[in-house]
Amino acid sequence: MNTSYRVRFWEIRSNTRSEGPGKKPRIVSHTVRWTVGNREKSSTFKTKGLAENFLSSLRQAAKNGEAFDLGSGLPLSMIEAKEGRTWYSLAVAYVQAWWPHAAAKSREGITDSLAYVTPILVNDHPGRPDDEDIRRVLLEYSFVPEERRPVPSEKVLRVVRWLEAASLPLTAMEEPKHTRAALEALSLRLDGKAAAASTYRRKRAVFHRVLEYAVELGELSANPIHKVKFRKTKTSDEVDRRSVVNPAQARRLLTAVTYAGRTRGVMMAAMFACMYFGALRPAEAAGLREANCHLPETGWGMLTLEKSRPESNKRYTDSGEANDERGLKHRHEKETRHVPIPPELVAILRAHIEEYGVAEDGRLFRTRNGKSFPGSTVSMVWKQARAFAFPPEVVTSPLARRPYDLRHAAVSLWLNAGVHAPEVAQRAGHGVDVLLRVYAKCIDGQHETANKRILAALGT
Repeated sequence: MNTSYRVRFWEIRSNTRSEGPGKKPRIVSHTVRWTVGNREKSSTFKTKGLAENFLSSLRQAAKNGEAFDLGSGLPLSMIEAKEGRTWYSLAVAYVQAWWPHAAAKSREGITDSLAYVTPILVNDHPGRPDDEDIRRVLLEYSFVPEERRPVPSEKVLRVVRWLEAASLPLTAMEEPKHTRAALEALSLRLDGKAAAASTYRRKRAVFHRVLEYAVELGELSANPIHKVKFRKTKTSDEVDRRSVVNPAQARRLLTAVTYAGRTRGVMMAAMFACMYFGALRPAEAAGLREANCHLPETGWGMLTLEKSRPESNKRYTDSGEANDERGLKHRHEKETRHVPIPPELVAILRAHIEEYGVAEDGRLFRTRNGKSFPGSTVSMVWKQARAFAFPPEVVTSPLARRPYDLRHAAVSLWLNAGVHAPEVAQRAGHGVDVLLRVYAKCIDGQHETANKRILAALGT
């Protein structure tokens, strides 16, 4: 390795991209420039903060009298650190960095995705533990912030030591074969069968972000995932129209719920009604409070949604409970959404409050001890209700297979009733583009109406 102590630094250069005539160019990246001997070197970062941190590290190394490598332009201490970094240590660092900024479900998705690829990105090191043990340790210990980790048993420590010794050096990720192996793992379920397209897409996105993180830290020159021509899995967000119930079927299901789950079903009936008549997401219904409800004796009411209570493993929540209270999906934390509700739902909610009251914090839907209904219990009640409401051949069909399908039915009903897409999107908490893409196949019977309107506009 050829080195030099003659180092010179330049100011950080901001790189811009034209946004069109008359518009101010947009800064897209920042480049650190320096020379080692007579050789010019540079490294580009997405944010100025990352560029400043990198330049500061270079300056500090030069101040400490370190030699710089003529080939890479890096001080020897940074080369040693780069060569010593493994995929496992990067994944652990990524979880530590992003945990405070992610919701519980996002944390769960990140750790689950990393637990798929980490056992693949290893050398053939002796003493490999069982795959099940590796996955359990990654989920319950390694990919959890240090302050949340349980006291490790000797078995856990053995797995961790093996991962630290066997994990591929990060520099090996430059070889496409390792990236391809990771993508292959993400495309499969634990039982070896093909994963759903949406599952693969979500896990690949996590893998991509971790590699981008390494690029930002200067530990990879470029994201190696872009070098791999892995097969593209077709994905579709469109709602299956076979899952959408009509109003008569929806009312039959809401009645059947009251006969399911002993006492739980009747306590959940109004919650399911909110999903159908108001198109609430399950987490939004779980977070609904009496103060959010305007329920007049006659006419339409109004729900002002401000909180949701998504369910996740307690390991990933800030509260240590299964449900963390969050803002509305895809909205700022304090942003609200107003949903007009028809008289039928107003009457259902008034009767529910009169019969069961509300929790100490005002929530409408909760168990006897004040907690949100567990997702497993909700699914069990819904399964029983479908069996009560439908004949066997319909029970085995996709029709209203999940409680979430009630929300799909509501939005589909509004669109087919001729409600303008922006109004439907506002009530459902969607963007108009997402709304039309997701529900495109659920809009029926509009051809004649459209033809009449076009003829009227043409004046014929």
